[in-house]
Amino acid sequence: MIQIIVFSAIAGICGMGLGGIISAVLLKRPSENMICRLLSFAAGVMISIVCFGLVPESFLLLQDFGILGIIILLFGLILGAIIIMGLNYLVDKINKLKDDDLKMHHTHEQLYHESQLINNPSRMLRSGLLMLIAIALHNVPEGIAIGAGGSFNFKLGALLAIMIAVHNIPEGMAIAAPLLAGGINKYKVIFLTSLAGATTLLGGFIGILIGGISNLAVALSLSLAGGAMLYIVFGEILPQSIIMTKNRTTSIVTLFGIIVGLIVTKIQGF
Repeated sequence: MIQIIVFSAIAGICGMGLGGIISAVLLKRPSENMICRLLSFAAGVMISIVCFGLVPESFLLLQDFGILGIIILLFGLILGAIIIMGLNYLVDKINKLKDDDLKMHHTHEQLYHESQLINNPSRMLRSGLLMLIAIALHNVPEGIAIGAGGSFNFKLGALLAIMIAVHNIPEGMAIAAPLLAGGINKYKVIFLTSLAGATTLLGGFIGILIGGISNLAVALSLSLAGGAMLYIVFGEILPQSIIMTKNRTTSIVTLFGIIVGLIVTKIQGF
């Protein structure tokens, strides 16, 4: 249990914090292409983990339920996607974005609610908190995946933690840069980005608690986390990366990430 909590901390706090440190050291905003490529690679790896790790493990736990097991698996995937979709919509509404802006973000400033930070320093704290909340919400289901997956299969939990940490690094870079540009001390920025990843610990605790209930609860939590991660990939990362890069690089890097994720999951025996 302690090891799974440590893995959750590495995935969330260290991953996001490292992204903040990179931006603080560079003292400038990383290019859109760099962020998009990093996120696209992480997205590809996440797709592999969900398709070749979370879903098969969930199905294995539900195989005694027959057709009902498949229904439970699909229900978890759909519910996970709906939860993240709803949370994102709520954060955008709180941030008072217009309905047209909710359909597609054309820059990382819009995606991470950063535009107010640069254009209106007096609203920096409010907008920064909203931005951090949006990222923090994403980290909860990822933590649940680590906790529940690690409770069922330690190697799965460790693999999830490592890959989620990789995914969190560019996100930490993306949200730290405008805070630095707004004049916030770099040490405070590193602390805030690390804090945004701390919710992974909460998700890890929830996942561990669920893992101790029954195989059905573990299977449902794994499928729910899988649905949430798939929505983050296909509903946010890839569409935004394609819009901002305007070329096929996103697809190529994502495919490379899928291949790497597949190789890693097979090496680990999933």
